Amino acid sequence: MAKERDQNTKDHKNFLICFLWNFSAELKLALMALLVLCTLATLLPFLPSSFSISASDLRFCISRIAVNSTSVNSTAVEKPVLDNAVMTEKPVLDKPPLSEETVLSNGVIKRTFTGYGWAAYNFVLMNAYRGGVNTFAVIGLSSKPLHVYAHPTYRCEWIPLNQSDNRILTDGTKILTDWGYGRVYTTVVVNCTFPSTTVINPNNTGGTLLLHATTGDLDRNITDSIPVLTETPNTVDFTLYESHRRREKYDYLYCGSSLYGNLSPQRIREWIAYHVRFFGERSHFVLHDAGGISEEVFEVLKPWIELGRVTIHDIRDQERFDGYYHNQFMVVNDCLHRYRFMTKWMFFFDVDEFLYVPVKETISSVMESLEEYSQFTIEQMPMSSQLCYDGDGPARTYRKWGFEKLAYRDVKKVPRRDRKYAVQPRNVFATGVHMSQNLQGKTYHRAEGKIRYFHYHGSISQRREPCRHLYNGTRIVHENNPYVLDTTMRDIGLAVKTFEIRTIGDRLLRTRQ
Repeated sequence: MAKERDQNTKDHKNFLICFLWNFSAELKLALMALLVLCTLATLLPFLPSSFSISASDLRFCISRIAVNSTSVNSTAVEKPVLDNAVMTEKPVLDKPPLSEETVLSNGVIKRTFTGYGWAAYNFVLMNAYRGGVNTFAVIGLSSKPLHVYAHPTYRCEWIPLNQSDNRILTDGTKILTDWGYGRVYTTVVVNCTFPSTTVINPNNTGGTLLLHATTGDLDRNITDSIPVLTETPNTVDFTLYESHRRREKYDYLYCGSSLYGNLSPQRIREWIAYHVRFFGERSHFVLHDAGGISEEVFEVLKPWIELGRVTIHDIRDQERFDGYYHNQFMVVNDCLHRYRFMTKWMFFFDVDEFLYVPVKETISSVMESLEEYSQFTIEQMPMSSQLCYDGDGPARTYRKWGFEKLAYRDVKKVPRRDRKYAVQPRNVFATGVHMSQNLQGKTYHRAEGKIRYFHYHGSISQRREPCRHLYNGTRIVHENNPYVLDTTMRDIGLAVKTFEIRTIGDRLLRTRQ
């Protein structure tokens, strides 16, 4: 009997060992899943309040573990069968669908709409820049419907590279610069200003700025923590932010909007030569290519790039995000913060617009007279982009540059015309296309006697001879619209051409329309 009992015990042990051996993979996965869940339960109380995780997120993680375990133990099953099994799996519902109809007391059928997945990103980062010893600017895009129907919020956190230093957290201030123009995406500038008594990265030991972007949605209040800026050790020049030690590299810097479409190389040639001469040696031009700088246009700009007068940013990737006019509000704000400590004045206008100061003035004298203002606006002189002055005969007229022969100014009375502007960038928090509404200091709106701009609307996108009609009169009416002859820009043409030849030679003489 004792032998039989020993034999039975031994058989039970063998059976248990065989059982455990056959299901060892399942037990390992089960124990691993249990360990992950226990770890999450332990760590959740220590996560920051801005972090949120929903039950649906947990179910998604667990379902992925279940799918992986199925694939491990079903090596004989082909992949299409496995995918089909996963897709037919019954979803777990934590609440009933919201798409049910209800009939109100007045007989109206109340319909509901439930969103699934993601139609637009919570935040699309372009870049972030330090704006002082304790302030930063984050420039990007965000879903326009999210800002209309929800309440997105932003928090900024500085994480020192030296782990013995404390993290610093502050609320971010969002600025919506294109609020009336946004499409699927709207431009967002987040100002991260930490307490005034705090210097971020004081010992220049490095660190990372995190942006905690919370959707503020009633259904899914999700927070994305985005590393927007990293400072490596000994890379911050704090003297830039000392007002008494200002040493800007340029007096004037041009920030261009997004260039797109089939641009005319000849018109670009004329525009850049004119303004390099206009602004002088201590100036620089920043252009943003959204598909408009073709190989021919680049060849026109190349001599000026080689001289260090022009910088081109390729921003074609932003086309994936549907914003107003190729996201030009985001582009000009990035330019503002990227170069704000490199120039004293920053100008915003388009490449079919030409600045002009009276003959007895210079750009330097005009800017000195406006020194007390953080911003001034520039009055428009609207010029026809089709009507040319034929005072020298057709043959000579067609050989002239665009701004020489397009000499008829539109004098139709209108309530208001668009203006362009210039700012002292250190005083500006965010900007727009026609002026900034987020700055400290005064704005001057009556500078028409000091500086104006001539606008040849649409001429830049015409790859042909611009003259559609030739006139000799000083006052004409074309298509019921009055025009007067204005030779202001025409009279400067020879000086600009001479300047181009002396500066870069004759390499652009064969430029086509």
